[in-house]
Amino acid sequence: MISFIKLFLAQGWQVCFASPAQLTEHMVDLQTMGVKVQAIPLNDSAFDSFAAALNPDIVLFDRFMMEEQFGWRISQHSPNAIKLLDTEDLHSLRHARHIAHKAERSMTDEDLASDYALREVASIYRCDLSFIISDFELELLQQHFNVPAQLLCYCPFMLDLANLDNQVPSFDQRTDFISIGNFRHAPNWDAVLWLRETIWPLIRKQLPQAQLRIYGAYPPPKATALHNPKLGFLVKGWAPNAEQAVKQSRVLLAPLRFGAGIKGKLTDAMLWGTPSVTTEIGAEGMAEADQWPGVVAHSAEAFVDAAVALYNDQQRWQQCQQQAVSVLKQRFDGEQIGQRVIAAVTELQANLSQHRLRNFTGAMLQHHHHKSTQYMAQWIEAKNKVLALTDENGSD
Repeated sequence: MISFIKLFLAQGWQVCFASPAQLTEHMVDLQTMGVKVQAIPLNDSAFDSFAAALNPDIVLFDRFMMEEQFGWRISQHSPNAIKLLDTEDLHSLRHARHIAHKAERSMTDEDLASDYALREVASIYRCDLSFIISDFELELLQQHFNVPAQLLCYCPFMLDLANLDNQVPSFDQRTDFISIGNFRHAPNWDAVLWLRETIWPLIRKQLPQAQLRIYGAYPPPKATALHNPKLGFLVKGWAPNAEQAVKQSRVLLAPLRFGAGIKGKLTDAMLWGTPSVTTEIGAEGMAEADQWPGVVAHSAEAFVDAAVALYNDQQRWQQCQQQAVSVLKQRFDGEQIGQRVIAAVTELQANLSQHRLRNFTGAMLQHHHHKSTQYMAQWIEAKNKVLALTDENGSD
């Protein structure tokens, strides 16, 4: 989202960031970037006044849930606004893989045909253009869900490679392993458990002096309870400086068994010169296995062997570090990707009416969704007003 904001500002566009999320100490100060920040309530007609006054030319929804909540209101008050959707990753794909993982089997078409998929794909149809972060997900949407190509725009991470840091610590200047990721994200928590229960004890057996530092926001008590210095398993929680923590580590471990999208921790590892060991899920949409700046492992045993070998082999480690630069330039050149995004939006501005005429399914879904979502939101708003009056009067 920060990349989109920077891209839009670079076009000379005025940007307003409106969010119903609670403020936290870790949030980015967007106002220093010249962005107007607006808190918006859920299920509240106060948003209508805000949207009407703003009258935006373009609206970008952050994931399909925000489009469900606010899309119909935008269409009511700014019907000519281009509606863009940043899927971030396909939540329905992550959900399907999670279900399959818990059942200890491969993902099926039935797993993909979930309520999540119905909602997410419908949201994609209702928007004029959706940004898809992974080429795997782009193909899935077109081949499995039959979403028209003109509704989709491939947009992986837009990285500033012009200022790529070439002065990263060397092999000898680094030590230990690192794993990083928000503990509230189910794939990350599953990875921590797999590390603790299976992978790390086997690595530690071969590297008895090595330590694994695990960083991530919002560590619950069940995570901090896994902290064990005697085993070299260190649960650190929030990283004050993620870049420094990754740069100090020799190898990053990302044993992801389900998930979707592309992984920020792995692009960060490439940017900061830290080879990684991950799974097929981790590498998906980022690079082929034979191009990976580290190792893509297909079992716990292979993961352990790869981690130990990479940790000890300086020549192989340096080759992986160099390979990371190649992957970044091939896949994540922010300048090239940004040009493609702006070109797609500019074409929409010039041909919006014709574009929408070709998307009859989207118009149909928008018509029915607006009615059901509108009435649900108005019912919730009315209920909240009744509750507020009840509390004020002190009666049932």
